[in-house]
Amino acid sequence: MTPNPEVTEFLRTRRARITPDQAGLPAYGGNRRVPGLRREEVAMLAGVSVDYYVRLERGNLSGASESVLDALANALQLDEAERDHLFDLARAAGPASSRAVGRRPTGTVRPTVQAILDSITAPAWVRNGRLDHLAHNRASRALYAPLLDSPERPTNTARFVFLDEGASEFFVDWDQAAADVTALLRMEAGRRPNDKALTQLIGELSTRSLTFRELWARHDVKFHRSGAKRLQHPAVGLLDLEFEGMTLPSDPDLTLLVYAVVPGTVTADKLALIQHWADDREAAGLLADVSGAARR
Repeated sequence: MTPNPEVTEFLRTRRARITPDQAGLPAYGGNRRVPGLRREEVAMLAGVSVDYYVRLERGNLSGASESVLDALANALQLDEAERDHLFDLARAAGPASSRAVGRRPTGTVRPTVQAILDSITAPAWVRNGRLDHLAHNRASRALYAPLLDSPERPTNTARFVFLDEGASEFFVDWDQAAADVTALLRMEAGRRPNDKALTQLIGELSTRSLTFRELWARHDVKFHRSGAKRLQHPAVGLLDLEFEGMTLPSDPDLTLLVYAVVPGTVTADKLALIQHWADDREAAGLLADVSGAARR
C-alpha cells in the first residue's frame, strides 16, 4: 500500500496543535524539538505501540480498526468533522471492496427539488460537495447576484471566493469565508479522493491563489450545517443572515441551504428591496442564473 501524504499531514498538523498540558501529560524537558505532542506521546494516549503509530503517521491507515481510529481521534482531540475525515481517509486506504461506494457528485437537480426551492420565499439554493451552485430560487438568485454574475465559470463558491476580486467585498468576513470554503473542500476530498472534477478545482485554486495554497496546507476540515453570514450586497448594503444546511435524503451528495429571515428586521426589509432590484434587472435581461446566462 502506497503511503498517503494526506494522512501524514493531517495527523502531523493535528498532533502539532496539542500541548502536553492540554493532553494531561507532564512536559518533560524545557526544549521540545517539535510543536505539540511527540509521536510517542500520541501512541501512549491512543494505547498503541510507537512503531504502529509511526506507521500510521507515515500515511498507512490500511487495516486500522475502528477501535484504533477512535482511540487515535480521542488522543488527538479531534472534533466531529475531523473524526469523520480520519475515517474517510482510512476507508480510502482500504481495499477497493471495502471502500464506500458513492455516486459521482451531480451537476444538476431534479425538477422536484427545483419546485421545492421555488416554493420557499426565503433565499434558498442547492450545491454539491465541490461547492458548485446547482439551483437557486428567485430570492437566492437576487441575493447571490454578485457571485452569479462572476466571469469565473462554472459557478462555484470556492472559485468565486479565491479568484474573483469582488468576493472580498461581497463576503464581509472574507478571511473566515476563505477558511471555511477550504475546509469544506478538504472534507470533500477525503470523502471522494477519486473525484476528478474536485481534483481539477483544487489544482486550479492552488495554481491561481496563494491564499488558497496556504489554507489548504493547514488540513482543516469542518461541517457546514448552520451559521451566520454577513454579506455586502451592491443594491442594499450589509445583510446579517442565519442559514441552515440540510442534506437531501434522495440526493445525499447535495445540500439545500436556506437563509432564515425574521420578519420586520432591517435585513428582511433589505431582502424585499433586493427582490425589486432583481425584478428590474430581470426585465433588462441582466439577472444571471447558475450557468451565467441572463434569465429572461
